[in-house]
Amino acid sequence: MTTAAATDGSAPAMLGSLAADRATGALSTESGVFYLAAGHVVHVESAYSPDLGDLLTRSGALPADGWWEAVEQAGARHRVGRQLVDSGRLTAGALELCHLGALFDAAYFALAQDTAALRFRPEALHWFGAVRPVPVAGVLRESRRRRDLLDRIWPDPAVDTAPLTRVPGADPADLPPRRGRTLARVDGASTAAQIASALACRTFHTLVELRRLAADGLITPAPPPPAASVHPGTGASGDAWDEPDTALLRRLLDALEAL
Repeated sequence: MTTAAATDGSAPAMLGSLAADRATGALSTESGVFYLAAGHVVHVESAYSPDLGDLLTRSGALPADGWWEAVEQAGARHRVGRQLVDSGRLTAGALELCHLGALFDAAYFALAQDTAALRFRPEALHWFGAVRPVPVAGVLRESRRRRDLLDRIWPDPAVDTAPLTRVPGADPADLPPRRGRTLARVDGASTAAQIASALACRTFHTLVELRRLAADGLITPAPPPPAASVHPGTGASGDAWDEPDTALLRRLLDALEAL
């Protein structure tokens, strides 16, 4: 059983220390989890970014049953990525490209809220397994590059995580194709991650378009819903809760099994 330890300092500083120690384990921040092996980042998860399974299946690169078959066959051995390649479901190059994109997307969000509320679980492994380990310095550098680029487009990071709504009169038909498709998914309830997942698109590419839309005055964070009393077993409106998100439950199960 691994022992979780609270840590002090910023996430970048802690990642740097873990890299120097060639540590293996999982570092949890307020908005994501970094999995390290011998001081390199091998996987990152964040609720603000679509996971790798969503990207592969929604894009058509992999059928959903092929994804879950690999998870069931190799998840306990932390070799899902290797299983996808060995079974012929994906080429090694396609898997590496998609995995790196998902890793950098999730890392951007996991580092977005620099907080001292960090937690490290030594020796914890992710069920997907390593594909291409990335040096911590490279992950931090890429996250800074993305943040700087997005801030130059539009400096309000609320667009990245809040539900978004269209400004009256905003018309997707008046925009370049990719930006128009992105605006068409803005419905007052969906976040950037949900829009990216629906479009089977990398989160960062979606964020670029969303910040451009915000800079053009076409979208804005949606106002919070009115407060309402909540009763056990119901949502804010009194309706029964929706079925829980399967991907979230699987991530929670993974976290519990690693304790």
